[in-house]
Amino acid sequence: MAVTFKEYIPEEVMERIRRKDDIEIIDVREPEEWEAGHIPQAKHIPLGELPERFHELNKEKETIMVCRSGNRSAKACSFLSEKGIRVTNMAGGMLQWTGEIKTGK
Repeated sequence: MAVTFKEYIPEEVMERIRRKDDIEIIDVREPEEWEAGHIPQAKHIPLGELPERFHELNKEKETIMVCRSGNRSAKACSFLSEKGIRVTNMAGGMLQWTGEIKTGK
């Protein structure tokens, strides 16, 4: 059975943040990528840690997955949707993000 999940473009994610929608944003990039610049509202869970840490996600909220280009976050979406978590991939990733960015940890 193919796992399916929604995708948003970065502008749609920015709009969801602006509206203060009840969403969770998870950035699955490596620590050095995260520290170089991430969405301020995001939580950092590197892709390699997701199998051990997915229980930290709120199953009641829509979770938007983010990476550099959208490939790793799509892998995360496939994994998490199998675990019953409502996930959406941010297509284009941080390469396409034009919103606010926070640097550091």
